[in-house]
Amino acid sequence: MASIRLGCIADDFTGATDLANNLVRSGMRAVQTIGVPDGPLQVDADAVVVALKSRTTPPADAVRESLAALRWLQSQGVQQVYFKYCSTFDSTAQGNIGPVTEALMDALDAPFTIATPAFPDNQRTVFKGYLFVGDALLSESGMRDHPLTPMRDANLVRVLQAQCRRKVGLIDYRTVAKGEAAIRERIAALQAEGIAIAVVDALGNDDLLRLGPALKDLRLVTAGSGVAIGLPGNFGITASAAASRLPAAEGLQAVVSGSCSVATNRQVRSFIEAGRPAYAIEPLRIAAGDDVVAQVLAWAQPLLAQGPVLVYSTAEPESVKAVQGRLGADEAGAMVERTIAAIARGLVDLGVRQLVVAGGETSGACVQALGMRQLQIGPQIDPGVPWCWGRDAAGRALHVTLKSGNFGADDFFAKAFVQLS
Repeated sequence: MASIRLGCIADDFTGATDLANNLVRSGMRAVQTIGVPDGPLQVDADAVVVALKSRTTPPADAVRESLAALRWLQSQGVQQVYFKYCSTFDSTAQGNIGPVTEALMDALDAPFTIATPAFPDNQRTVFKGYLFVGDALLSESGMRDHPLTPMRDANLVRVLQAQCRRKVGLIDYRTVAKGEAAIRERIAALQAEGIAIAVVDALGNDDLLRLGPALKDLRLVTAGSGVAIGLPGNFGITASAAASRLPAAEGLQAVVSGSCSVATNRQVRSFIEAGRPAYAIEPLRIAAGDDVVAQVLAWAQPLLAQGPVLVYSTAEPESVKAVQGRLGADEAGAMVERTIAAIARGLVDLGVRQLVVAGGETSGACVQALGMRQLQIGPQIDPGVPWCWGRDAAGRALHVTLKSGNFGADDFFAKAFVQLS
């Protein structure tokens, strides 16, 4: 089996596929594992992405899980480690980006690393250390009201420094524009000042491609998925369509959505306005003891043969806050995740073999409920979102896409199935 060049640790499941997607587009054969494997991979890969569900867990748990993933990656002989987080730098005031970064630096004896969530293809850019979502600062975007990780400070140096013991600095856009030599010189100057982590500006893909060669000698890279486009060349790999080839698709089609992001709300509306069947899950009915799973599956069974159906708990922020106020934020989220995961498993039992899952937490719950342990990464649907292929616990072959709540065009759900067919 060929050696794994790049070993990646992602803090949620959709983020893992987002990263793997960019690696595949740049020619790396990538495999995503669901959690830390208990043995070697069964297929050849240039890169492996270990998908964790650690973005919103207590920092100590996130560190423990990430270090377990690192130990497995080291046992596979990886040449470089990549810690992947969201392009909106999702985290609480305590972490988990800072604590995990420092734990990995300690374990790898890494004196320096970078941090940038920039992903220009999805309108995430960093300028003078400030993160923009489109034309708005992160703190003025829809992330301001995220139910689990509200982001109300766009200054990444300040956000990360609050989570870290090490000093955090900046490599600004002027240095990045000058290319590899200038970036390396800036890294050396920062280290001389006692700075161990640097937020890096990036306004476009050209910046990320200039950044890539300068990171070749780092033991650890931390970033969103954007930086990945500049790394395969460090291993002598170039873009190839063969890297994204998957088995042919078959079976019925469905979408399950637990994300309440602005983008997913638009996608749900687009699907419904196109006249496709959709079923809205009401958390208060679940809490009241209704057998929502059985009701949804009974509704879906006669409709599936006619094309994709949508099952969603997606709602506007005001509705989400009202439910959280009655049930508690953590309990409401966990209850809905469990329900959607059970519905996804039931849909597969009904013959669904092409499944779109929207939302990071929802995606984690669904692939775990299905018992999927390894995903081969295929072609991109929209920036950051590829189709994947794997087998569930019963050995059934499934095509799945795990969509971050913030990603995808308004017609994403319909477009995904058209592309796969």
